[in-house]
Amino acid sequence: MEKQSINQLSKTLLKLLESKGYSSGTLLGYSCVLSQISNFMKRGKHKNFTEKVGDLFLTDKITRKSLSIHRQRGIKTTLRRLYDLTNDIDYKLTKQSPEISVPSRFSELLEKYLKFCASIGNKENTITDKRRFCREFLCYMTDAGCKNTCDINTIYICKAILRMNNKDSYAVIRSFLRYLYENGTLNNDLSMVVPKYRRPIPLPTTYTDEEIDRLEKIIDRTTKKGKRNYSIFLLASRLGMRSGDIAEMTFDNIDFNCDCIDFIQNKTGQPLSLPLLPEIRQAITEYMQHARPNAKNNYLFIRLKAPFEKISTSAIRFMLTECFKAAGIDISNKKHGPHTLRSSMASSMVNSDIPYDVVRKTLGHIDPQAIKRYAKVDIENLRLHAIDVPAPVGMFAMILEGRK
Repeated sequence: MEKQSINQLSKTLLKLLESKGYSSGTLLGYSCVLSQISNFMKRGKHKNFTEKVGDLFLTDKITRKSLSIHRQRGIKTTLRRLYDLTNDIDYKLTKQSPEISVPSRFSELLEKYLKFCASIGNKENTITDKRRFCREFLCYMTDAGCKNTCDINTIYICKAILRMNNKDSYAVIRSFLRYLYENGTLNNDLSMVVPKYRRPIPLPTTYTDEEIDRLEKIIDRTTKKGKRNYSIFLLASRLGMRSGDIAEMTFDNIDFNCDCIDFIQNKTGQPLSLPLLPEIRQAITEYMQHARPNAKNNYLFIRLKAPFEKISTSAIRFMLTECFKAAGIDISNKKHGPHTLRSSMASSMVNSDIPYDVVRKTLGHIDPQAIKRYAKVDIENLRLHAIDVPAPVGMFAMILEGRK
């Protein structure tokens, strides 16, 4: 972007925020901060706004006045949006974590690998994870002294692997090294150097029907936020939908005439059709008519304040955590995210003697073996196959009888 005066930048920013649906009160808050920046620049005789000027303004405000955390956050947000404008960065609702910079000698190789992954059907989220893991791996090898691809050896690989905090990255690194060998970059298949790691599969975290009922009743359905959250809760607890699929729902996914919800599962890429239960239909209708902002966004669940973007999975997790706290349900040492509602529904179904295959299809699993983990919580049927405790004998029997 060409250099602009602070007044020009302010007009551009306010116009952008207005187009995003920000309220007049919020725009007024931005205007106040922008006016203060303008006055600061006049006093300091700064001609053009730069990040350096913005940092000086922030330091001046914090050192001269005792500002609340909320006030400081407002100033920092305004400055961040100005920085994005001056650097031609597209609007983002929240600040994104900076990506790790890969040395140029490795970046082209990494991009080729990621293109290969896309060509064999890897999804966008999978490629994002692979990019992150490979970036870390390549940077750690560089820190260890690896200067070029021809220098890659078992020593550099081991040093880099030891610094990787997430063991799920091991499979990605093995795949990356195997690719380098198969395309001729490496003379030897060094993927075998990376240890194999299989994530332990714990028992699904579940809650009782009574606890789920308490969570449902704790949501205040008289407020706009409550109407939206209640609809989301029912989709997760009654239909077992994943939070990612709920966040991605659009009006096109709901057929009110046929009372069904049709969508492509975000995790598996497979289609799934679920019944639009009467209570869910009523909750969504109530939300659409009395709570959802009048925005052009086609997503069903959106933010209640500008910008009216789709709700995030983290917002769904936060909502559910608040419900658990309000309901007084003990979540110490237990998972309490949206997926626990899915697990609880599956557990309730198998404990009600519903065939495993029906449960599997309801959850949208393709692999027939996927439902086995829910069989582990089929408590009543497991009781039928419990082995009797053997009678104590020998020294153990003598201890129990008090003879030893």
